[in-house]
Amino acid sequence: MNRNKDIQRIRRRLEKAEKVAVLTGAGISAESGVPTFRGQDGIWKQYRTTDLATPRAFERNPWLVWEFYNWRRQLIANVQPNPAHYALVTLEKQKPGFILVTQNVDGLHTRAGSKNVLEIHGCLWEVRCTRCHTLSRNEKIELPDLPTCERCGGLLRPHVVWFGESLDYQLLNAAIEAAQSCDVMLVVGTSAVVQPAASLALQAKAAGAFVAEINLERTVHSGHLDVTLVGPAGKLLPQMVQVVSTQ
Repeated sequence: MNRNKDIQRIRRRLEKAEKVAVLTGAGISAESGVPTFRGQDGIWKQYRTTDLATPRAFERNPWLVWEFYNWRRQLIANVQPNPAHYALVTLEKQKPGFILVTQNVDGLHTRAGSKNVLEIHGCLWEVRCTRCHTLSRNEKIELPDLPTCERCGGLLRPHVVWFGESLDYQLLNAAIEAAQSCDVMLVVGTSAVVQPAASLALQAKAAGAFVAEINLERTVHSGHLDVTLVGPAGKLLPQMVQVVSTQ
């Protein structure tokens, strides 16, 4: 089946769907210029993850960890959403039963205008107090070397899920529910290796959903899904939602 037929097939499924779930990964943000964790240009090529993104690393050297996260905030401060992000905003406006699950922490979906977003790995623009656990949003491009909580004076940490930490169970349960109850799931720019998010596509398929994968390369899940389109999401997603958006 050629690409145009696949796109038409996805369009028809989206038109009929009442509930649409979308799972996005680093690939969709990479098209905006956000460095990815994997691949030849991955930011982890420059660092060992155990030095920067674990609770133990933060306990051992919070200055180094915050230096790294301030660097990351600077990297994405001027990055803009791309056509793939905006296509999902359009799709959400047309489908009341829409939910977007993202593994990304850059906040680009929200910046583009998406409303019903589950940031299951957290967000770089949010901070959490290590003492009173207050969660707040802080969009300053660079925070102090050791930022402190305005409420209690405790040390703040990035509100992201570090290696060795569990996902927020409420967010994870909501993501699982979305996958298991949707009519159509789009899986965009994911490597299909980061658990538990990687299992959502298979859960959706097992529950009877039509699942389409859009990625720059095939993944270990490709053979189990209904359609896999290889190519940039910024070009493919707008084509898929075009019919939906003009209804």
